[in-house]
Amino acid sequence: MKIALDGMPLASPLTGVGHYTAELARNLALVAPSDSFTFISRQGLLKRKWWSLGLPLHLLRNSYDLFHGTNYNVPFWSRLPTVVTIHDLSLMLIRGVHPEKLLWQANWRLQWMAEHATKIITPSNSIKTSVCEMGIDPDKVTVTPLAPRPVFKRREDPELLRRLGIDQDFILFVGTIEPRKNLQRLVKAFHQMLRATSLSPKLVIAGGKGWLMNSFNSFIRQRGLEDRICLTGYLPDEDLAALYSACSVFIYPSLYEGFGLPPLEAMACGAPVITSSDPALMETVGNAARLVNPNSVDDIAWAMTEMLSDERMRQHYAALGKVQVKKFSWEQTALKTLEVYREVLLKRAAPNGRPR
Repeated sequence: MKIALDGMPLASPLTGVGHYTAELARNLALVAPSDSFTFISRQGLLKRKWWSLGLPLHLLRNSYDLFHGTNYNVPFWSRLPTVVTIHDLSLMLIRGVHPEKLLWQANWRLQWMAEHATKIITPSNSIKTSVCEMGIDPDKVTVTPLAPRPVFKRREDPELLRRLGIDQDFILFVGTIEPRKNLQRLVKAFHQMLRATSLSPKLVIAGGKGWLMNSFNSFIRQRGLEDRICLTGYLPDEDLAALYSACSVFIYPSLYEGFGLPPLEAMACGAPVITSSDPALMETVGNAARLVNPNSVDDIAWAMTEMLSDERMRQHYAALGKVQVKKFSWEQTALKTLEVYREVLLKRAAPNGRPR
């Protein structure tokens, strides 16, 4: 097989979809060394019309068997079969957490891609259900769960903690600073916990700045929490692994996810996890995390208080996490994706489009 993959998510610095694309390709090459996997990105004179002209023409001129759009998109026309990964439907389902200029995509583009792709991949059954509610045949959608990358394991780095000014117990959040991650409620809950208890940890928020969060720093200052909250900005994986390994509790109170890798990364590093009762997150973490209502400041505050105050509870969830994370691997993700490719190509090669 000669598979073309969308290389555009690999622009640096990598975030969720970029890591998915890179790890998927790396593991596809490992599990199917006789097949060819090629990244394609905007090129030539048609960069501005890449999906409508540039990519279709490039695919037409080259002898690929299939195109995999790893980031929601497939070409608007193609003689090749196409596979599209739909990571979540936040643009369609969650209002007020994306810039308005992006919402046009939710109105027609995502629906079009889902309808016209030969096959759809989702990272969780929760997202498959949502895609099927768009009118898509369930047989067209395959679930391929994700996994933590190998770098996420126990790692000590005292120098990193000194450099970040972390000299005490801390609660950790990892992710892009954007409204969907529910960070304002997390800060409110953290403030409430500090005022209501004798606990005095720091809150470390590790992640690059996203959209609609220009006022987040002033939100923290208004509550007098500049000395209690550490905003690290974007960090390399090795540093994140060290923070996961050193934190007292990892918290991920996201309003909506398609899968939820950070809780699994934290589990791989031995951290006890608090996360949202969002369907995809619940599917990912199983019984290995303390769940909270992401819309309740009180619930988030109580979960942090409870976990920080009870060492046995932290050990309990850390142990459960070590078991849960072993259920996921990039090798399995690649093998399931390879099955999708083969199914598509077999069906295309068979008479009347039906497998022999």
